[in-house]
Amino acid sequence: MSEVHTTDELVAELGEQLRAQRLRANLTLDDVAKKTGMSINAVRRLESGAGSTLASFVSVVKALNREAWFSTFKPAVTVNPLQLLAQRQPRQRAYKRRKPLLGTPEPQKD
Repeated sequence: MSEVHTTDELVAELGEQLRAQRLRANLTLDDVAKKTGMSINAVRRLESGAGSTLASFVSVVKALNREAWFSTFKPAVTVNPLQLLAQRQPRQRAYKRRKPLLGTPEPQKD
């Protein structure tokens, strides 16, 4: 059964992941702030889940060289409808037009 998290919990979890990645990369708050052009407090708020902009989040992810995270949001393309049409087998039979039901008008011929 999957857990349901609030938005605040998910933001805090993302911040924790960013902080852990920063520490694994052996970068200080000041290093990330200089790379992103943000203040140290803005980076600290992002890591603590206290709020930030999407642009700040993207900047920090890029500063941590983790742009590949964004590709996980894209759904994998499994079926291309155009390829399905191209792979369709040619018709094997021809069918005669059916007589119209009583009370339905016949299509007009041009």
